[in-house]
Amino acid sequence: MVHQTMKTRIIKAPRASSKSKAMTVFSRIITQPLAIIAVALALASCGSPPVLVPPPATPGGTVTLPRPDDVSTLPGIRTQGKSRWVPVRWAELPGFETDALFEAWNAWLKSCERPGPVFAPLCGDVRRLSIATGAEQRAWMMNRLQPYRVETLQGQAEGLLTSYYEPVLKAARQPGAGYTVPLYQPPAGLGSRKPWYTRQEIDTLPEAQAALRGKEIAWLADPIDAMSLHIQGSGRLAVTEADGTQRTVRVAFAGTNDQPFRSITQWLAEQGQGRMTAPWTESTKMWASQNPQRVPQLLWSNPRYIFFREEALNEVDASSGPRGAQGVALTGGRSIAVDRESIPYGTPVWLASRGATLDLQKLVMAQDTGSAIVGAVRADYFAGTGPEAGQLASRVNQPLRLWVLWPK
Repeated sequence: MVHQTMKTRIIKAPRASSKSKAMTVFSRIITQPLAIIAVALALASCGSPPVLVPPPATPGGTVTLPRPDDVSTLPGIRTQGKSRWVPVRWAELPGFETDALFEAWNAWLKSCERPGPVFAPLCGDVRRLSIATGAEQRAWMMNRLQPYRVETLQGQAEGLLTSYYEPVLKAARQPGAGYTVPLYQPPAGLGSRKPWYTRQEIDTLPEAQAALRGKEIAWLADPIDAMSLHIQGSGRLAVTEADGTQRTVRVAFAGTNDQPFRSITQWLAEQGQGRMTAPWTESTKMWASQNPQRVPQLLWSNPRYIFFREEALNEVDASSGPRGAQGVALTGGRSIAVDRESIPYGTPVWLASRGATLDLQKLVMAQDTGSAIVGAVRADYFAGTGPEAGQLASRVNQPLRLWVLWPK
C-alpha cells in the first residue's frame, strides 16, 4: 500500500491567559494571513511524489526492494486442491537474484520430456534458454510466469521440508552367504486385491509367500537396508550375479500393497528410545543389534510394502537420479516430491527453507510424490545418490515456504 504524507511542523500553543481585548484583535489580524498561506502550502504538497512504505523483510531477515520492472497488475487468488495460491511480486522470493538457475534448468529440461498441458507451450523457450545467462533466464521467467505463494486453505504459509535420496546397496542375485532379504517384483493380481497383504502377512502367510514365489529380483543382507529402500522408493544395487560377476542396476518403484505407512522412528520413540540424533538407518541398526528378537516387531510396525522393477543403468541413466512420479529422472538438489493435489507435476517452484541442516533459497521442480508427502506446504527434497546424500537426507526436518511459478 502507498501512502501520501506531508511533513508538518507542530508549534505549541501559548498557555491561556487574561490578555487584553486589544491583544486578541491584534492576534487575529496576524494569524488570518498565516492560515491562508498554510492552506495553500498544504494543497501544494498533495502534488508531491508519494513516500513508499519500505517492503517487509524476507524470512531470512533481508529487506528486498521491489524490482522496477515488476509493475503489472496482480491476478486473483487461485485455489488448487488442498492449497490456495496467493499472487505476489517477484521481490518476495528470497534469493531470486542470486540463485544459479542453470542448475535448475537441467531439471526443467527433464520435465519438458513429459510436460503437462499447462507447461508444454513453454518448453521451446526452456530448451532455447538452456545456454542463456542467468540474467536472461530471470528476465524470461518474469515475463512469462507469475509467482504465487502457496498456503493452506486456512492461510498458513509455513510447512515442513524433509529429504530423500537414492541408496546404493550390495545385493546378490541368489540367496545365501548372508543375503536373505528378498526384493520383489509386483505379484500377479496385485491391483485386484486392495489392500494387499500387510508386511507381517507377507513374511508369515503361506498364501502371500506363494504369490511372490519367483518374483524375487535380488537379496539384501540387512532387513533395515531393505526397509530404507522401501521408504526411499528406489535405489541402486551392486549385484553379485550367480556366476560371480558384478554389475550395478537400478530398482525403481513399481507398486505398493496399499497399506498405510507408519514411521519406524516414531515406533522406536514410542518404545522409549527418545529422539534419534544419528541417521535413522544407523541408529535403527544399532537398536536392532541390541534387540535382535524384536526386529520383526520393528519391521511389522510399518504395514506398507513396496514392489520394484529392475532397470539397466547406462552411462546417461547413471548420471541422473531415478524416475519420479512425473516419469522423468530426478536431479539432486533440484527435484522435490510434493502433494500433487496442491502442486501439479512439472511445476517450477521457488523453495525457501532455513534449518540446522540446510539453508535453501532456490528454484526446484515438482517431479515426484510420496506417501508421507501430504498437504499444501509440504515437500521432500531429493538430495541425490549414495551415502553422502543419505547422510544429508536423514537430517533434514525443518520449516518450509513455497511459491509456485505459473504461466501468465
